[in-house]
Amino acid sequence: MFAALPRARLAHLPTPLAPLPRLSAALGGPRLWVKRDDLTGLAAGGNKTRKLEFLVGAALAQGADMLLTAGAAQSNHCAQTAAAAARHGLRCGLVLRGTPPAALSGNLILDTLYGAELIWAGDRPREAVLAEAEAAARAAGHRPYAFPIGGSTPVGATGYVLAMAELAEQSAALGVTFDRIVFASSSGGTHAGLVVGASLTGFAGQVLGVSIDHGAGELQAHVADLATRTARLLGRADTYAPAHVSANSDYLGGGYAVIGDAEREALRLFAQTDGLVLDPVYTGRAAAALIGLARPGAFAPTENVLFWHTGGTAALYAYGAETLGN
Repeated sequence: MFAALPRARLAHLPTPLAPLPRLSAALGGPRLWVKRDDLTGLAAGGNKTRKLEFLVGAALAQGADMLLTAGAAQSNHCAQTAAAAARHGLRCGLVLRGTPPAALSGNLILDTLYGAELIWAGDRPREAVLAEAEAAARAAGHRPYAFPIGGSTPVGATGYVLAMAELAEQSAALGVTFDRIVFASSSGGTHAGLVVGASLTGFAGQVLGVSIDHGAGELQAHVADLATRTARLLGRADTYAPAHVSANSDYLGGGYAVIGDAEREALRLFAQTDGLVLDPVYTGRAAAALIGLARPGAFAPTENVLFWHTGGTAALYAYGAETLGN
């Protein structure tokens, strides 16, 4: 099923699976665990590395000499793409939202160190600018491989189908059955891969994506479609409907990358109980949801709940004042 898909090994796998005893005690249950995909080893680590193994594999198989993708100014995905390109001797172009800042920080420093070309979209749709960049690269004689925000295509999502198989092996070795998996969801690739992976591995718990920037209904529809297309890529006839996808959009706060009290509390609590560093945009918001759900008892105290840490640590350093509340 997976052997036929080109793959470029980039990640340090398997990533650790560990209990969070002090955080569990602080919340009065449930029994919390963490899957450390912040330790995948590319750039500052994160979930996009698993996707990039298959995206870069496809690019190399097609004879590409350049990777092109898009994201926010502090995109974790873009930084990891730039690192993957550098590792394989490929050019890299990144289409970023907005205009250049006065000074580089966080992931923008990494993008620059890895030698990526930064293409600022201003107020134009990044998809349109990405298409223009691809056409310009071809006109200049390059062979670009372009993929959208988050690497969230069926090819990219395959990385998280395999991640569920990895989790199943670790869970069996530890004798732990998880009742729920909680993680940040935005472009949908990680979410779709986990949904398909849950089907393939027989995972019976809830796969709960915490929306970072979309309403739950919109996210469910998008993930269901992507999961169906991912299953087709893997030669399976499974069809997913929005009802098959669990999503929560109750923690959107002020919107994408707007840091509020809930995110600040989550970052401090995770750091000061079990020494885990989150980012304020993605994992911080997902952690805020986990805390918010645990406190009123949405999770039973005896449940095993896994927080899938999708990375983003480098972006934290671009939001210092907002994170600390200064």
